[in-house]
Amino acid sequence: MFTGIVEELGRVIELTAKATGARIGVACSAILHDAVSGASIAVNGVCVTAVELSAESFSADLAPETLKRTNLGDLKPGSLVNLERPLRASSRLDGHFVLGHVDGTAEILSLEPLGDDNWWLRIRVSRELARYIVSKGSVAVDGISLTVAEIVEDAIGFTIIPHTYRHTTLAAYAPGSRVNIEVDILAKHLEKLIAPMRE
Repeated sequence: MFTGIVEELGRVIELTAKATGARIGVACSAILHDAVSGASIAVNGVCVTAVELSAESFSADLAPETLKRTNLGDLKPGSLVNLERPLRASSRLDGHFVLGHVDGTAEILSLEPLGDDNWWLRIRVSRELARYIVSKGSVAVDGISLTVAEIVEDAIGFTIIPHTYRHTTLAAYAPGSRVNIEVDILAKHLEKLIAPMRE
């Protein structure tokens, strides 16, 4: 489990197709100091398992389902990625509960300056996911815990503060870019629980 508070920006050093899936290599430093083989690491909000570690990088295998459901297959050597280690039971929960199980991707509609290095981000989500998003609720966008500021049909708006803009991949976004989306797991559980009552 993660929180959506990005700890470090990593840089993709390889993305190699395999007979089934792919392998990604990421250069980084801060998140590796207590990592071991088999550790979970969130890469753009996707929980992956580190299988090879060095002092300056790690590699992980990407399943076909991961490539189908996320934007990791779009990455190239040099791409920046948001990285986060899993939450410890004794840690403060600064963001929200993020599982690292991406629901799908969304399209960047715009990222516009508001002044004083604040930004207005708008994304388009599928109808299937939009029903789980509520005003002032939380959504993980490429692994970044963001608070929903506006909902206009399938367009979701967020205010981005300077710290978030400077310490995540947001600055690299452009209209049309695909980002990973994980909606609030509690909303999905509630929907399933009340479904029999509607029948």
